[in-house]
Amino acid sequence: MTAAAIALPTAPARATEIQRVQTPAGAEAWLVEENTVPVVAVELAFKGGAAQDPEGKAGLAHLMSALLDEGAGDLDSEAFQQTLEDKAIELNFSSNRDGVTASLRTLPENIDEAFRLLGLALSKPRFETADVDRMRGQLSAQIRRAVLDPDDMAGRTFFAEAFPGHPYGVPPRGTVETLGAISRDDLVAGHARLIARDNVAIGVVGAITPERLAGLIDGVLSGLPAKAGLVPVPTVQPKGVGRTEVVELDVPQTSIIFGRAGPLRNDDDFIPAYVVNHILGGGSFSSRLFTEVREKRGLAYGVYSYLAPYDHAGMVLGGVATRNDRAGQSVDLIRAEITRIAKDGPTAEELASAKKYLIGSYALRFDTSAKIANQLVQLQLDDLGIDYITRRNALVEAITPEQVKTAAAKLFGDGSLLIIAVGKPQGLGDVNVRAPEAAPATPGAPG
Repeated sequence: MTAAAIALPTAPARATEIQRVQTPAGAEAWLVEENTVPVVAVELAFKGGAAQDPEGKAGLAHLMSALLDEGAGDLDSEAFQQTLEDKAIELNFSSNRDGVTASLRTLPENIDEAFRLLGLALSKPRFETADVDRMRGQLSAQIRRAVLDPDDMAGRTFFAEAFPGHPYGVPPRGTVETLGAISRDDLVAGHARLIARDNVAIGVVGAITPERLAGLIDGVLSGLPAKAGLVPVPTVQPKGVGRTEVVELDVPQTSIIFGRAGPLRNDDDFIPAYVVNHILGGGSFSSRLFTEVREKRGLAYGVYSYLAPYDHAGMVLGGVATRNDRAGQSVDLIRAEITRIAKDGPTAEELASAKKYLIGSYALRFDTSAKIANQLVQLQLDDLGIDYITRRNALVEAITPEQVKTAAAKLFGDGSLLIIAVGKPQGLGDVNVRAPEAAPATPGAPG
């Protein structure tokens, strides 16, 4: 068992240790033992997610994760939820493009029962027909409500255009039609492929010793298959850069998403690119985009950009929502700032300010037990090392003007973007116009 000392806001007067806990059965968890707060926070992430959904059955991981706490083992849905409530245990499951996650919060006195329920949910979900149909109906209703939402539509269209023929191009929540095609057998098979011992990362924070945690972790994982059955997903770059697509929707405001290729998380230039993006659009009120679009001209309430390092594609993404008659002006300003920073890089003052903010605000990622547990898992998923927290601020501080200039040129190149605009925008120039998708009908249950 090894440990790395790190200073966390939860314990400002002393060093808090991340301990690498190896269980008797060979599993690993990262633990921050913290006895001053009467709660234990647990995060687990299983690699795979919506990118593993079978063709024609998009939304399988989303539906499966929503059903994991709807009855497990000898407890039906009502009994399972009642037990959680009686013991004040919070247990939630979710999914995204690259994984399925579990979040557990419990008081120390209920920790044995909490881990037992977590283990049941992960290894013995019931997937009863009534629960599947009920949850399918709820998720389908959410999709119907979102299908004509401009922001949601812009996001779906962007990923479909950027990743044609790739799992990232398919909505991770699926569609009403694909949800309707998912059977109980599909859920059982998907669960067996995704939820396994060899593709899990675990982070724990709270009043628990490494020895006790090791036994509990083995109990949770004991009912899972040893190996996941993940299919290979190719690593790609987004397509369609340089094109503007307009989805016509009769609304007074245009929702715009723009983006292009960016670094993967383990790329050597990720930190310089992260600093560059903070200066461009990630720094909220201090960013160039906010200053030019919002502060100087009042074209939008907010405008932003961020790095999106998925497992199989890196991107820089951004967005703005503005009046239809101001859409062209807003996009022109965004393009101009991207072109300017790609050509000239940030100024010395911008670099110094960005470093100060990024170093000072890093502690905010560790101001609750839940946030710390989440960070422990993310560090494992990104393969950054157990000592990354101690190294991270030094990595930011060490960035030179030459590095950020090089990173800006690489990140934004000639400034071309894939732009998706939903509304009735004016002044966007040469665009491809399409009609919005029709609202889906209610599906029947699969045969």
